[in-house]
Amino acid sequence: MSKLMKKPFMLLMLITILTMAVSGSAYAHNNGNHQSNSKNSITVSTAVSMIVKGLGLNIDTIRFIKEPKASDYYTNVKNNAPYSGDFIIAQFNGLELPKDINPAAKVTREQFSKWLFGALSHKGEFAWIDLYVSIADEKQVTSGYMDSIQKLLIAKIATLDNKQKFYPKSYMTSSVAKVMIERTAKFIKDAPKPITEPEPPVLTDVKLSSDKESDAVTKVTLSATAPHPGYGFEITGIQFAKGEAVIQWRAIQPDPDKMYPQVITEVKAVTYIPSNFKAVLSQVITTVPFPG
Repeated sequence: MSKLMKKPFMLLMLITILTMAVSGSAYAHNNGNHQSNSKNSITVSTAVSMIVKGLGLNIDTIRFIKEPKASDYYTNVKNNAPYSGDFIIAQFNGLELPKDINPAAKVTREQFSKWLFGALSHKGEFAWIDLYVSIADEKQVTSGYMDSIQKLLIAKIATLDNKQKFYPKSYMTSSVAKVMIERTAKFIKDAPKPITEPEPPVLTDVKLSSDKESDAVTKVTLSATAPHPGYGFEITGIQFAKGEAVIQWRAIQPDPDKMYPQVITEVKAVTYIPSNFKAVLSQVITTVPFPG
C-alpha cells in the first residue's frame, strides 16, 4: 500500500473509532438512571446511611442491656467507623444486611432495592395490589430479590427504562438512591392508616339500678353479662359533678390457671352514693388481667 493510500485509510479508521466512542457515551448518558456509572456509584456504607437518615430510622424505643456495637452484628464493620451507628440501626429496622457485609463494596440496584423495601416494610403494614410488573431483564434478578423490586415498582418508588429493563446487577448511583428514598418517605407519609376494629367488650349489657338505702344514701347496683363465671366485675371510682355521680367500673380477666364452665353468667357490683346525686354509668370501658 502506498504512502498516499495509507493516510486516508488511517484517517478513516480514526473517525470510525471516535464515532463509536461518542455513540457509546451518548447511550450511557441517555440511560444514566439505570446503567452502571462507576463515578457516581455508592458503597454499602453510603447506601445504609442514606436509607437510615432518609427514612428517619432509629433504635430509640429499644432498651439494651449493654451498649450495642457494630461488631456484635457484623464481622467487617469497625466499631469506630463513622457509619457504625447506622449499621446498628439498620440491624433493627428491617434491612437484613448480611453478617459479613463489606461496607466498602459497591451496591447493586437489586441490593439497594431489597434493603430499602425491608426498611419500608418495617415502618408498618401497607396494602399492595395484586399486580406483577413485567421486567425485560428479570432473569438477571437474584433469587429472593424479586418481591422487593416488584413492590417498589408498584409503588412507583423504582422505575424501568423505556426498554422495560431494571438493570439489577448495575451499580446504584447516589442520585437515583436519593430519589428512591424520597419517594419511599412520601409513600410512607401518604399511605392510608389501617383501620383497626375495636375489640368487643368482655362484659356486655352493663346496667345500673338505684335503690333507696336511707333518706341520705342511695344504693347503686351495677350488673353485666359475662361469658362464664371466671370474670370479675368491680367499681373503681365515683366522680361527683353537677349533681351526678359517675360510676367507673372495670372487668377483670379470669384466672388463666383455672378452668371455668362456659355458662353465660350475670356479675354484679354494689356501691353507695349520697341521695342528692343521680347515679350515671361511665362510658369508659377498662379490662385488666387477673391479679396474680
